[in-house]
Amino acid sequence: MEVILLLSVALVMTSFGISGTAMASSITTYPDFQQLHVKQTIAAASTKLYKEELKEDSSGSGGGRWKVKVVHRDKIFPQASHNKSIFHARIHRDVKRVDSLMRRLGGNSNDQVMNKKLDFGSEVVSGMAQGSGEYFVRIGVGSPARSQYVVIDSGSDIVWVQCQPCSQCYHQSDPIFDPSRSASYSGVSCTSTVCDRLQNSAGCHAGRCSYEASYGDGSYTQGTLAFETLTFGRALIRNVAIGCGHMNRGMFVGAAGLLGIGGGPMSFVGQLGGQTGGAFSYCLVSRGDASTAGTLEFGRAAMPVGAAWVPLIRNQRAPSFYYVGLAGLGVGGMRVPISEDVFRQTELGYGGVVMDTGTAVTRFPTLAYEAFRDTFVEQTASLPRVSGGVSIFDTCYDLNGFVSVRVPTVSFYFTGGPILTLPARNFLIPVDDKGTFCLAFAPSGAGLSIIGNIQQEGIQISFDGANGFVGFGPNVC
Repeated sequence: MEVILLLSVALVMTSFGISGTAMASSITTYPDFQQLHVKQTIAAASTKLYKEELKEDSSGSGGGRWKVKVVHRDKIFPQASHNKSIFHARIHRDVKRVDSLMRRLGGNSNDQVMNKKLDFGSEVVSGMAQGSGEYFVRIGVGSPARSQYVVIDSGSDIVWVQCQPCSQCYHQSDPIFDPSRSASYSGVSCTSTVCDRLQNSAGCHAGRCSYEASYGDGSYTQGTLAFETLTFGRALIRNVAIGCGHMNRGMFVGAAGLLGIGGGPMSFVGQLGGQTGGAFSYCLVSRGDASTAGTLEFGRAAMPVGAAWVPLIRNQRAPSFYYVGLAGLGVGGMRVPISEDVFRQTELGYGGVVMDTGTAVTRFPTLAYEAFRDTFVEQTASLPRVSGGVSIFDTCYDLNGFVSVRVPTVSFYFTGGPILTLPARNFLIPVDDKGTFCLAFAPSGAGLSIIGNIQQEGIQISFDGANGFVGFGPNVC
């Protein structure tokens, strides 16, 4: 109840319109300081296995919206039993992810860089408690449907699963998908326009379109592109172009593959197009909460009333990613003196602010980060600091022995007026079991800012691709 009350005052909404949509308008005040419950937060971040219910969840609101239970990979195969190991594993993966994004989007000039609407969904469980920034959703693949866990990634534009015969596959929790046993599997011809849309084409083999995809953490997949049926609860989505991976290497541990929900044409969202109105919504459950699941829903009906809506910004250099306009940052109810230009994209498409489910820790350009950090440090001068910081974090506190502490609020000032004020556990996180907490932000070293999933957790986030907006709230999870 405490978190719900906090978020109800943390989402500040001004009059904000979307073409053809009536949006609620309200002005809400929020506290300049809040309580961080130290022992409770440490306990919540410890390893807890998610208890999956085997029966189908039919709690959807109708209209084809259905939810199925999901679990994070480390909740299937726990990799660590204490917060320190969990933290270091998470940061190790996060650094690789961010390095890859920075090379592509950071700002260096040498970077290489209408049908009936469907509404359906799956539940999402946080991987943050277990040492990674990835979230899994459980879907069905093929006919008859074979249940598989897949990672959801807002920065990816391809859907793929490991397939038999497998020349190189990592271990996954479910049997590897065998396309020969699916009545709906059909290889994509090299002459198909779908093959032409594939950004990472691996050529043509035996008349079938091949694909390949690599990720910043060293993972990759190679195989054949095919049309297949995917199942979300009771909703069947036919003829989805997916990668059938016969050679895969990954740090996916337990997942069968990946569900790309980026902004490009080959992502799951892009392929559905008008069927869902380009709309989807997710709520990433708070890390450490093994008793509940978040949600991932597709369709216009998933768009909430009363959200704070912010324009999406398109980037032709990186159409897969969701960019937003950030005007500034706040600490303790005070606007930090940072120029809005720091958060803008350049004319060449570098920099800007990306929302990414695959990145854990939010990054800001160094100048913005240092001003933000220094303001936070000034307002927490009474708390005992840890000298030298921990890993990528340079602002850490020794809260051993404290039951709770008073900390300033942290706010994002979005372009157009909306302000998102975070709950304390979304910016001060435990890095061990002894009471060491760190400010969960880091400098990017480039012009790119990334809003990571630690800061997104517990808040409903909705993407209205057709109208070009992203919404925050009003619901929590």
